[in-house]
Amino acid sequence: MKKVTVISTSLRAGSNSETLAQEFARGAAEAGHSVTTITLAGKRLEFCRGCLACQKLGRCVVDDDANAIAEQVLGSDVVVFATPVYYYGMSGQMKTLLDRMNSLYPKDYRFRDVYLVASAAEDTPDALERTVGGLTGWVECFEKARLAGVVQGHGNSNPGDVKSNPAQLEAAYRAGAAV
Repeated sequence: MKKVTVISTSLRAGSNSETLAQEFARGAAEAGHSVTTITLAGKRLEFCRGCLACQKLGRCVVDDDANAIAEQVLGSDVVVFATPVYYYGMSGQMKTLLDRMNSLYPKDYRFRDVYLVASAAEDTPDALERTVGGLTGWVECFEKARLAGVVQGHGNSNPGDVKSNPAQLEAAYRAGAAV
């Protein structure tokens, strides 16, 4: 049994990326894994100040929800980031969270597999390229971790569109079941 943490970075309840994240979580749970789902909606996340105090203290000096999320990620075997794609990139709140988890860098983190679940309005093969690249940059800073998979939700222009795409829902579920 693996400890799986799914982080939905969309601020819109019931968003396409959140729906895909829920399917991933369902697949992982039904495969027997322990799953914790975190949504950034309602969380307070400030920007990284670049002070690097976290490297000495082991936590960020900014007292908001990012520290608790980072601790959850630290003890997870699998971390899943779900994001809507805005202007061909990850959501700003996802990027802010990644920056704020700099405190994990010098620690003995547990996670090895990182997944991306993304939903974009565009229905082109390269619609998620920059989003994948952004997360890959973060993952590569953790030498024991790897980007283990990407669930692509293309062509979801309107809220709820992904619910009419059983292939995308199934892909998210299967990715979760396979962790």
